[in-house]
Amino acid sequence: MPDHSTFSKNRHGRFRDSDTLRFVFEQVLQRCLAEGLVGGEGFATDASVIKADANRQRGVPGAEATFDGASLARPMREYLEALETFSEERRVPKNVSITDPAAQWTAAPGGPAFYAYSTNYLVDVKSGVIMDVEATPAHRTDEVAATRTMVERVEDRFDIKPERLIGDTAYGTSEMLGWMVEEKSIEPHVPVWDKSESKDGSLGRSDFEWDEAEDEYRCPQGNVLRSTGKPTSDHTLIYRSSVADCAGCPLKPRCCANTTHRKITRQRHESARDVARRIATTERYAQSRRHRKKVEMLFAHLKRILRLDRLRLRGLSGARDEFLLAATAQNLRRMAAWLMPKSEEVSKALAV
Repeated sequence: MPDHSTFSKNRHGRFRDSDTLRFVFEQVLQRCLAEGLVGGEGFATDASVIKADANRQRGVPGAEATFDGASLARPMREYLEALETFSEERRVPKNVSITDPAAQWTAAPGGPAFYAYSTNYLVDVKSGVIMDVEATPAHRTDEVAATRTMVERVEDRFDIKPERLIGDTAYGTSEMLGWMVEEKSIEPHVPVWDKSESKDGSLGRSDFEWDEAEDEYRCPQGNVLRSTGKPTSDHTLIYRSSVADCAGCPLKPRCCANTTHRKITRQRHESARDVARRIATTERYAQSRRHRKKVEMLFAHLKRILRLDRLRLRGLSGARDEFLLAATAQNLRRMAAWLMPKSEEVSKALAV
C-alpha cells in the first residue's frame, strides 16, 4: 500500500495538469443528464467567497511584492506563470499574500479583509444540479468572466445552451448583457447595472424616449438629443440637447439645473440592456428571481454541511481541485436523493 505522501507528491507533480477531477465531475453530471435531472431550459449563476489558506497578517502591499529565487513554492510559481500569460493589463492589488499570491485581498462579505477565492456555480434550475464550477480570485470581473467560460464549456461538451440565464446585478453589465443577447441569444434574467436613474426627483434616462430609427433621444418636452456618432474611450456615445432648447424649458430645474444643456450617455450594448429591462417586467422574470435561491442554497450547503469555508490547498489550481470535489459531492447527493424512492428512505430510517 503506497504511503499517503506518495499520493500528495504525485497530485502536485505529474498529475497536476491531468484534469482528473473535472473528468470525475463531468461523469457524474453525465449520469444526472441520463436520469433526467437536468432540464436545460434555465441556468442560474452566482459566486461565493471562500477563505484561502493564507494568513491575513502575512502579506505585502501589491506594489512592493517581489518573488525572487529558484526554490519558489508551487503556488508562487503558478501565480508568476499566470502573470506572464495574462494579456490584459491589470490593476496592482492592494495586498498580496506571500504564501498564496493568487488569492485576492477582499472585504466583500463584510468585516475585516482577508485573502480568498471565489467558487462560481452554474446551476440548472429544474432540480438544482451543478452544470459547471470554476475557481477564480475573489474579484467581480473574474467572477463574471467565469460565467461566460462555464456557459460555453457546457455548450461545447454537452451541447446544452439555456434559454435564460439568471444572476444578480453583478452580471448586468453592458458587456455581459451584450454577450448574452447578441452573441448567445440567451434571455438575460438579471437586473441591469444602471446608475443613470436619479433618486432626488430629477429626470433620469427612463424619462427620455429613444428613437432607434432616428438615432436620437426625445425629452418629455419633445426636444431631441443627438450624438456626433464618435464613441468615447470607454465605447459609449454621448447624446446632447440644444442649449437653445434647454434655455426656456420649464423642466430645466429638474433636468439640467446646473448646466446649459442635458446629455445622456448610451452604452455600446444599450439595446441588450433594453431587452433585460423589458424582461424584468414579466412574470417569468419574477419566477427566475425565486429560482436563483437554488444557487444560494447550494452555497449554504457547501459551507455549513460540507464545511468548506476555508481552503486546504493553495494556489488557483488547489482551489479548483477543492471546488470540483465539493461540486461533485453535491451532485452525487442530489442524484442519490432523486433516484431513491421515498418509501425506501422511510424503511431505511426505521431500520436504523
